[in-house]
Amino acid sequence: MNTKTIHIKSFGCQMNKLDSSLVTAALAERGFLLTGKATEADAVLINTCSVREHAEDRVLSHLGHLRHLKKTRPQLVVAVIGCMAQRMGEKLLAHEAVDVVAGPGQLHEVPELIDNALADHQKRMHVLDNIRQPAASETIRDISERLDAFELAYDSDANHIKSQAFIRAMRGCNNFCTYCIVPYVRGPEVSRAPQAIIEQAGKLVGQGIRQITLLGQTINAYRYTAGDRTYTLADLLEQVSAIDGVRWVRFITSHPGQFDTSILQVMADLPKVCPYLHIPAQSGSDRVLKAMNRGYFAARYVDLIDQARATVPDLAVAGDFIVGFPGETNADFEATEAMIRRVRYKNCFVFKYSPRPGTHADKRLADDVPAEVKQARNARLLEVISEIAETDNRAFLGKTLEVLVEGPSKKPHLNKAENQDNPQLIGRTSSDYIVVFNGPETLAGKFANVRITKTAALTLFGELT
Repeated sequence: MNTKTIHIKSFGCQMNKLDSSLVTAALAERGFLLTGKATEADAVLINTCSVREHAEDRVLSHLGHLRHLKKTRPQLVVAVIGCMAQRMGEKLLAHEAVDVVAGPGQLHEVPELIDNALADHQKRMHVLDNIRQPAASETIRDISERLDAFELAYDSDANHIKSQAFIRAMRGCNNFCTYCIVPYVRGPEVSRAPQAIIEQAGKLVGQGIRQITLLGQTINAYRYTAGDRTYTLADLLEQVSAIDGVRWVRFITSHPGQFDTSILQVMADLPKVCPYLHIPAQSGSDRVLKAMNRGYFAARYVDLIDQARATVPDLAVAGDFIVGFPGETNADFEATEAMIRRVRYKNCFVFKYSPRPGTHADKRLADDVPAEVKQARNARLLEVISEIAETDNRAFLGKTLEVLVEGPSKKPHLNKAENQDNPQLIGRTSSDYIVVFNGPETLAGKFANVRITKTAALTLFGELT
């Protein structure tokens, strides 16, 4: 029997990376071996993102390269999965390079689809006709329980020291922000049973995992009803924290609307729950927030952050912002900049608005902010965020921080001490600050104490204590 090889390329968020990891595990069980080069593969799998136009453009560019590769290797099978596959369906299948198209609701079918395509070289597509329907929700729930267990064997990064793992707590989103494609390609919110999550976390800890990150498109919306009890994210955090051997527990990403503050109390009461909150605001303008259908106004968001910081000592807050949303004026943008200065984020991701086909904003709102204005506003926010982080990070000078060491730094920094024989390592604190220091590679996957000797906007530098 000939060994089948597959090359996997993943675009997008951590949820996508997790999906790629799960599919990788399912393919391995079916006899596929991973290869780092498309030119050496029998099949290429691309996991896609549709959140922004740029993400889809990158996929289409990659497919262009694969189309040329298939001219010299016509037997190569190319499978496109994920959000873009769900959104574009037949249009993707019509691409000269593409043999298989499968949406997020068909991840469990991908190994068989690829196997069949390798056998008969016929095009095939499996996507849910209406991912928002109740029947689709049950399909997605079934997938969660059939596929997510593969997380026990695979990490999202093949080169990563397996001291930390991601567990999907829920899928989908019910918020329908006017700019966002996620509800249409990921479907409605579907939460996994807490017992399945706890059992999975326990097995991971038995394999040496020390940090668990619970994932969800809107993780604070986690709800699971069993009998007369409804479990929330606060309950889930308590249960995961109670597992012997777990050192740190994280969760991402939260939505500010209808945020259950019991989550904050659990963060404060349980040392294992990391003091880190990724909670996108998207805009500081009430007018824009209303047009975005975010479900809150700027003052409510700031009040929530104030409450979070008052409840959770040393809380680090990260956020997301969109610039150039339809109709965004200079005053709207200035309100966003003012919010960033008021909240003082640890870090933020800033995106230029791009219309997503099928969303309310695309159908009803004109994309009327010029590209050069979007670019200028993007650059301005990044400058402000960097200035704040560079200033605030100086408070860490001289302090000793505990970090979970990830391994050798992939991008060596200009901080290597003279006569230092050990390589540069990278680690993260419980509040998600990146720390670079020199140390033995045997520390990878372990906890270490590092005294901070230098700071920058994105990185802290230090030495082992």
